[in-house]
Amino acid sequence: MQQAEDFRAESQALAALLQDLPEADLHRPTLFKDWTIDHVLGHLHLFNVAAETSLQGQVAFGTFIGPIVKDMQSGKSILECQFPWLDGLSGRALFEAWRAGAERCADAFAEADPKARVKWVGPDMSALSSITARQMETWAHGQEVFDLLGVERQEQDRIRNIAHLGVSTHGWTFKNRKEPIPEPAPFVELTGPSGAVWTWNDPQPDNVVRGSAVEFSQVVTQVRNIADTDLETRGALAARWMEVAQCFAGPAETPPAKGARHKT
Repeated sequence: MQQAEDFRAESQALAALLQDLPEADLHRPTLFKDWTIDHVLGHLHLFNVAAETSLQGQVAFGTFIGPIVKDMQSGKSILECQFPWLDGLSGRALFEAWRAGAERCADAFAEADPKARVKWVGPDMSALSSITARQMETWAHGQEVFDLLGVERQEQDRIRNIAHLGVSTHGWTFKNRKEPIPEPAPFVELTGPSGAVWTWNDPQPDNVVRGSAVEFSQVVTQVRNIADTDLETRGALAARWMEVAQCFAGPAETPPAKGARHKT
């Protein structure tokens, strides 16, 4: 499954950034909710293992995720829920565990049937959707790490997977916010890092999102406010979508304020 290799490449890009980072810097806070790099790695590691475990069936996944869901339901934050499972793992040891775990996860999904249904914290999904979500989350959380370290990420056309997820979750964004789903979905025209142009939905001159696939992905993963990008929208429906777009699971979140997320 190509998406498994794209997830692997995304993880390796983040690992390369952190490989020679002094351990003390792993505990520096990012602009994402003051999470440290260490917190980010713990979060990614936990849900990479969860995704890998989902391939083993409903019972195995339920056993793994049960205590975490229980903590969530008790009111703990997603960050607090990872600490019991990590059991003190942090710093360079956590980095190595995350890196090795990402490789195992990629290996497992590379051999999986893309259409196989797997359990998740939310609705069931296909194995293809699951590993695409892992790439998306690795890329999105990687953004706050690249930002913190002042490094411009070298983007690749595998970003198309994340952009596609963003387009596919147009309706879900509004449903999740308990708002009517505006129809029709906007025409989306994005340019990838290679210069390739990708389009989705029916052409509509007055209902369009157009621009960089990277910036579109930054908006739908809520790592940038649309006002901090050069994306072009035409029409009220397209503009509203980009104000609230959310391609990741969980309760409706508010995108960052203009200027709140940036390279330092």
